[in-house]
Amino acid sequence: MMSIYQKIWRFDRPPASLAGLRPLSASISMAACLAVVAAAAENPGWFPFSPPEDSFTAEAAFDLRELNEKVAGEHGFIQAKGDQFVLGSSGEPIRFWAVNGPPSDIHDPAALGRVARQLAKLGVNLVRVHGGYFDENGQVDATKVRHAIEIVEAMKKEGIYTHFSIYFPLWLRPKASTAWLDGYDGSKNPFAALFFNTGFQERYREWWRALLTTPSPTTGHRLIDEPAVAGLEIQNEDSLFFWTFSEQNIPDPELRTLEGMFADWLKKKYGSLDQAFSHWNGLKVKRDSPAENRVAFRPLWNLFSEKTPRDQDTARFLFGVQRRFYSQTRDFLRTLGFRGVITASNWYTASPEVLGPLEKMSYLVGDFVDRHGYFSCNHKGNESAWSIREGHTYSDRSALRFDPEQPGKPRVFVHPVMDPNYDGKPSMISETTFTRPNRYRSEAPLYYAAYGALQGTDAIIHFAFDGARWGVKPGYWMQPWTLMSPAMMGQSPAAALIFRRGLISPGQVVAEVNLNPEDLLDLKGTPLPQDAAFDELRLKDVPQTADLKPGQRLDPLLHYVGQTTVSFKPQPTGVKGIDVRSFIDHARQTVASTGGELKLDYGRGLLIVNAPRVQALSGNLRAAGSVELADLSISSELELGHIVAVPLDNQPLATSSRILLQVMSEEKATDYQTEAAGPGVLRITNIGHDPWLVRDLEGTVGFKRADAAQLKVTALDFNGYPTDSVGSAREIKLRSATIYYLIAR
Repeated sequence: MMSIYQKIWRFDRPPASLAGLRPLSASISMAACLAVVAAAAENPGWFPFSPPEDSFTAEAAFDLRELNEKVAGEHGFIQAKGDQFVLGSSGEPIRFWAVNGPPSDIHDPAALGRVARQLAKLGVNLVRVHGGYFDENGQVDATKVRHAIEIVEAMKKEGIYTHFSIYFPLWLRPKASTAWLDGYDGSKNPFAALFFNTGFQERYREWWRALLTTPSPTTGHRLIDEPAVAGLEIQNEDSLFFWTFSEQNIPDPELRTLEGMFADWLKKKYGSLDQAFSHWNGLKVKRDSPAENRVAFRPLWNLFSEKTPRDQDTARFLFGVQRRFYSQTRDFLRTLGFRGVITASNWYTASPEVLGPLEKMSYLVGDFVDRHGYFSCNHKGNESAWSIREGHTYSDRSALRFDPEQPGKPRVFVHPVMDPNYDGKPSMISETTFTRPNRYRSEAPLYYAAYGALQGTDAIIHFAFDGARWGVKPGYWMQPWTLMSPAMMGQSPAAALIFRRGLISPGQVVAEVNLNPEDLLDLKGTPLPQDAAFDELRLKDVPQTADLKPGQRLDPLLHYVGQTTVSFKPQPTGVKGIDVRSFIDHARQTVASTGGELKLDYGRGLLIVNAPRVQALSGNLRAAGSVELADLSISSELELGHIVAVPLDNQPLATSSRILLQVMSEEKATDYQTEAAGPGVLRITNIGHDPWLVRDLEGTVGFKRADAAQLKVTALDFNGYPTDSVGSAREIKLRSATIYYLIAR
């Protein structure tokens, strides 16, 4: 039975009359139907995207639930083996295409089950549950613990693992009466305190103990014994090497404690504080108080800029405090009985080049290395960090072109997908997205899937699955990171298949960087910093071979060629690599992968994917003209479009009997409006409302196989159910409002 949406869009445009129009699904209200029809009529060149609730029947042309285990954890606890995650009992490698979620307002077990089923169908096999299990006073909140258990049980049934993140300093503002956090008055978050405050650490461990050892009300099982719990994150987004580590953020009593620890460390190293200051050539700061056995900390800027002997000792001390906390917490969780994987944290530093490698080195006590990264869009205005409001300004920005965030500036070669492997451990990016309202956001799913697969990334967790319905405003405000949109989760099926099945082969290792730990502690830095902006003007100075001079940077485009590895060994700091001049062409503004399966034309903003099991064009399709790939040809006049063909049976496209063709352009909210606010800057005058709109699709796709004329092409609705036949695979004229097609014998 067709839904009203299928009936309307079968002919690409709404009917001339609304007479007799009735919903054909109980999950769709007449008001919703009328809103969709009105949106179509009032927005020529765009079609509404507002799928009804999925019935999850066997008639669906694709359902990626089949990629997941029958139940998560059926093969034991997730383990780290070399640079991969593996299933505990079989040792089979597993990659996670994941989301931060589920939405915090869903508590009903049946509703959680529907959400889990929806995520599984779209290719998700892990959720990162990101939230605290304490109240405003830091006491364990048993209600939140029970809900966490409900989430794990619901996700497990659909083969989806859970990864827990339970502490972020922004979730807590200690009151003046808080005995285990001295000096706070309810106005500050406890940045850095968890690293050294033993009373706080004991309270923090109570949260873990409650979460992991509370029996389930339904099964009696504890999460610590549940192999569906894949991993634990010790701390979210805090570091002694980030700007939040400053005397302005840390109350005096807490800072005095850490200064006393530093003084004790110095006396152990030098014999006395007088000897330490002598070694530092007498360099002192205002808060130094040797008589009180306290030595203060210079601002981080001084550490990574001036690198004096005092700064080097400070870095060594802070690194030791941070690593010791992670090591002790790991040991606590193991002693408690947890058998899955554990990670330390995921944060930036004040200097990617100098302090960044120290941060990564402190994470090595965990089983894998995690990080965060967002592709933002110059979004500014009141509360713009977490909301989209009228009056906010932003800039449209393409990752395929390496557009700078500030319009008019040179290209900037940095992106969260760039993923070096650290010390042979698995790699996760536990928060990432292209933030709204950037019109180029639709580049994201294929971009992450393709280059994540190339670099051997083990888990990509998209932020954030904050609403289970396809809504432009899932919560109380419109958010910059909403995933339930046509450009994001709407493109998940093909992207998940690419990433999880490895339809793009891992690239050759193009650079092996060894960092000597002593050099790092002496603040000598790394030639391959992560998340460090590197603009086009400096790109001409980077070497194209492994002949690296002291102080030089490696070309960040290496990440688009193949894999990069970073080791921390006592051997001299150095780089081994291959000559990449045949892959990176700065003059033509192109970069190709070592296997030839990916080519990025960043001059035009075009990604070409040409692998046996996935072929695609993404970006400025109009500029590409007619493109001949190994098994198909693609042409389109879309200035921003994404056309992807992937096998549903995991066979090469040349022989596959079931192929998904996925098409997307760009999205916006109904009635969304902007005005110019300067060169390259837009001001939002109306944030819009449901339903989502997608720019009309256009183009032609032709398969070259000898049996192309015998391959039947079926248009699918937004939930992947067949609507009608559209001919053969020899020539497929893309419909303006169809995003999925099944190509089958």
